[in-house]
Amino acid sequence: MAGVDASPDDTQQVYERQAEAFDAGRSRALFEARWLARFTACLPAGARVLDLGCGSGDPIARWFIAEGFRVTGVDFVQPMLDLARGRWPEGDWRLGDMRTLDLPDRFEGIVAWNSFFHLRPDEQRTCIAHMARHLVPGGSLLLTVGPKAGEVSGTVGGEPVYHASLSPAGYATCLEEHGLRLTGFLAEDPDTDKASVLMARKD
Repeated sequence: MAGVDASPDDTQQVYERQAEAFDAGRSRALFEARWLARFTACLPAGARVLDLGCGSGDPIARWFIAEGFRVTGVDFVQPMLDLARGRWPEGDWRLGDMRTLDLPDRFEGIVAWNSFFHLRPDEQRTCIAHMARHLVPGGSLLLTVGPKAGEVSGTVGGEPVYHASLSPAGYATCLEEHGLRLTGFLAEDPDTDKASVLMARKD
């Protein structure tokens, strides 16, 4: 991966400043649909789904709500949660940080689309442990990561933001250490805006 111009310590502040611009520019075309459908096929009807780094809720949480799942959205950016609450005032939107995730709830599914990869590699390993604890046996996990180990910079509203990834083998090992089994991985999926997508299941 290329060099890094952004600090992971700035991610929260960037999204706070750019919440409305990011939301306005976020594609609603649901190019993620193939992976979301694959993921939801693993879940029982009406399952509880935790959307980590849910942002404004659109389009990912919107998908799960429309499909009849019970969604809990967690984000550490209050302006993003305000947008989500404005759209679904009856929803379960919680201010929180996936790096220190500790909810009383357990879920059949956890998704972190375009959020998990903002964590440092060591924070990602810790977060996987947190997610494993929050999944029921047989629960499924869906993440976007990087295509290979390294760190890069992206942009949000013209400001640099940090991205990082383990290697596919590194993820498989970390998942296994926490009772999770890698069930799918595709680097830079051309049908999903070149997202690198990982799925796993808790045994």
